[in-house]
Amino acid sequence: MAVMLARRLGSAAAAALLSALAVFLLMRAVPGDIVGQMLGQSGTDRSAEEALRAFFGLDRPVHAQFLDWLGRTLTGDLGTSWYQGRRVTAMVAEAFGVTAQLALLTLAVSTLIGVPLGMLAGIREGTRLDTAIQTFNLLGLSAPVFWVGLMLLVGASAFLGWSPPFIWRDFADDPAENLAIMLLPVISLAILQAAAYSQFVRGLMVAELRREHIRTAIAKGLTPREIYFKHALRNVLIPLTTFMGLILVQILGGVVVIESLFSLPGLGRLILSGLQGRDYPVVQGALLFVVLIAIGINLLVDLLYAAIDPRLRP
Repeated sequence: MAVMLARRLGSAAAAALLSALAVFLLMRAVPGDIVGQMLGQSGTDRSAEEALRAFFGLDRPVHAQFLDWLGRTLTGDLGTSWYQGRRVTAMVAEAFGVTAQLALLTLAVSTLIGVPLGMLAGIREGTRLDTAIQTFNLLGLSAPVFWVGLMLLVGASAFLGWSPPFIWRDFADDPAENLAIMLLPVISLAILQAAAYSQFVRGLMVAELRREHIRTAIAKGLTPREIYFKHALRNVLIPLTTFMGLILVQILGGVVVIESLFSLPGLGRLILSGLQGRDYPVVQGALLFVVLIAIGINLLVDLLYAAIDPRLRP
């Protein structure tokens, strides 16, 4: 187990370093920068442009900028926002609370919906119920998250006369208001993930119910409850653990659009506002933080998977 842990940590460290390089270079590949935005159409003053580039450190070679940023990042210093003048670490920490709540609520809702649907579809393979659930899966996997969120927002306003509050309230300050704000964003993200859960679990259940030990259990006269939950579901839970980690990473990828649509002050909205203003420290810090979370989730899933299934241990 110690050898596997060392290998996984080494792979995670290499992935984090490559991700930091990718984030840094991608920001430089975006057309325009903060100097051009500040000077606007009147950017003909060469001395002013050079002074601003020197002030933001953009006059230095790209590799020198990267090494300087990486060195500060390794000490926990993500820099200072060029627009707000605030520490990026503090801004990311504030936004992360919103994104974490959105991601965990979406994971819980999608799991509670998708796993039972997948089990029912697998148990009732070939029936109308199975067809109906697979139709839901197809629609859920095909519909873009942004479109689902927009339709929910328009539908709730037009047909129910209700729209979620757009002024953020922390759960600790006002739980009811906070959950009302989170309702539509969570549903928007959960539909896609519930469909993915359902399709994945259905495939696992269909394959599991065709295995020899299930046929033996049926021949012994065990009740359906014992067959489905004690024998089949136990083996389904092992690959489902890994899939849950992938679902959480996908949710983190969808928060940018949803947080912008519903005006949630999370990491997604922070990244988008930083991109619009070419605020390199904010975008680099927030993106790298999200990537590190994804790497950490994958590492945790690998270790948990090995703990559940001893066959995977070296």
